[in-house]
Amino acid sequence: MAPKRPEGAGAFPKAVESPAPKRPDPSELYAALDLGTNSCRMLIAQPKGNQFHVVDSFSKNVQLGAGLEASGRLSRASIGRTMQALRICKGKLERHNVKHCRMVATEACRRAKNARDFVRLAKRETGLTIEIIEPEEEARLAVVSCAPLVSTKTEQLLVVDIGGGSTELVWMDLTSVPRAERPGAIMRLHAGFHTTESPFQAAKVVDWISVPLGVATLRDQFDDVTDDAARFALMSWYFEENLSEFSPYAEEQTREGFQIVGTSGTVTTVAASFLGLRRYDRNKVDGLRMTSDQIDGVIRDYLALGPEGRRTDPRIGRDRHALIMSGAAILQALMRIWPTDRLSVADRGLREGLLYAQMSTNGVLEDGPY
Repeated sequence: MAPKRPEGAGAFPKAVESPAPKRPDPSELYAALDLGTNSCRMLIAQPKGNQFHVVDSFSKNVQLGAGLEASGRLSRASIGRTMQALRICKGKLERHNVKHCRMVATEACRRAKNARDFVRLAKRETGLTIEIIEPEEEARLAVVSCAPLVSTKTEQLLVVDIGGGSTELVWMDLTSVPRAERPGAIMRLHAGFHTTESPFQAAKVVDWISVPLGVATLRDQFDDVTDDAARFALMSWYFEENLSEFSPYAEEQTREGFQIVGTSGTVTTVAASFLGLRRYDRNKVDGLRMTSDQIDGVIRDYLALGPEGRRTDPRIGRDRHALIMSGAAILQALMRIWPTDRLSVADRGLREGLLYAQMSTNGVLEDGPY
């Protein structure tokens, strides 16, 4: 039986169609802000093919975690320095009319008792919404940022992100992924370590760890050791001890198809020192491959310089000199443990991972080889 028409109605009204979903605009700008234990860094970028073009950037050493080891709190001075940097970031976001932005904080805010108060203050004073992310997401985003540097010949991959307050390590097995698709499979991990996306082959995350030791926290652990060489040796040993349950290979022999990608200010500074760059050049550093012997040579040079020599060395820089030996201790320990004698240097990290994740989610990156 036909449905009864309402009295006085001439015809049934036509169904109202839902508006088509708005297509993402590839011309819109994206921003990513990484607030770490030492630095506040931001990138503003525009999607371009399967990559992005950086429109503006900002980096400031704010030492947010200064004194945290002793007090368990973010100090008033540290918060003041950070707020100044955040106001600069706010101005850049407004000037560029950024439409998509994600701002995250890491280890210092994860550990500080007053971190939530700080986040509320930042929102009230600058209008910026800062998320305190968990170690797994920090590790995932670092991995995603390094995808373009992964060789198609790589079967086992270790990505290491040496931060100020923590070090993230992610070990992946790529043997089930066709060679040409390996960088792309890593890029898709932004959705989660345990995500499978048919019909794509997934990169298998075998294990990952977040060690609560970064360049600042490791330095603070041995701040009372006055001898420079002894302090370095102790830092390297201590970090290795903290990795005792995260070494998948027992063999000493170098394994073919194994690649380490290192991302951090420590790694890029060591690379710049090896190249003899008195003025930093990202194009020469990003993607550089260094051997263990080359890394050890740079570290021996740092030790020979001593604290005063490192402070005035233009290759290290004034913002990095106090932290370079703790970072070098972490780097040396990693190269000693893992079955490869080469390291791929990545001048990229959390900010780039945040940008890739936002752009991938919005569908503004093209598919294709990275």
